[in-house]
Amino acid sequence: MTKRIIAILVAAILLFLWQFLSWSVLNVHGSEMQYTDKQDAVLEALSQNLKEGSYFLPNLPPGSTAEQQKAYMENATGKPWATVTYHDSMSSNMGMNMFRGFAIDLLAVFLLIWILGKMGNPSFQTILLSSLAVGFIGYLTIPYMNTIWFETSSLGHLIDAVVQWGLVGVWLGWYLNRK
Repeated sequence: MTKRIIAILVAAILLFLWQFLSWSVLNVHGSEMQYTDKQDAVLEALSQNLKEGSYFLPNLPPGSTAEQQKAYMENATGKPWATVTYHDSMSSNMGMNMFRGFAIDLLAVFLLIWILGKMGNPSFQTILLSSLAVGFIGYLTIPYMNTIWFETSSLGHLIDAVVQWGLVGVWLGWYLNRK
């Protein structure tokens, strides 16, 4: 039991450290948070026209008919569109965000180790490939799927999937197979 707890803690720390590096020092996700010198004007317009929430623009009101949906698609095709997540005020509670992020990393590694435990005595290679598979499954079903529908870049998320779950796989493959 102690061995699994150590495996989980170290792997979660590896995930957490990579995520910190990826989003800050290395700026792997820079394309997802671009700067515009028009940000003050955009934020002013949003604050006057939106309440807190996520939006797809243009969009139809709830309850639109099939005819309205068809007309909307014909009218919107080839014109500008946007996805917007708007908040009334910025919160800088990094402590709570970091705590929640680390808690999720702990849970993710716990689930991976639970799966690995169902394999009997997996080899280093099986652990590494299983860890990478978990990363690819997460990448393909959320960030990459979003690139299909919302035409965004997910390269940073792919790099994260390979690096962070590769690091976890190397650690777990080595540590769990020690005698």
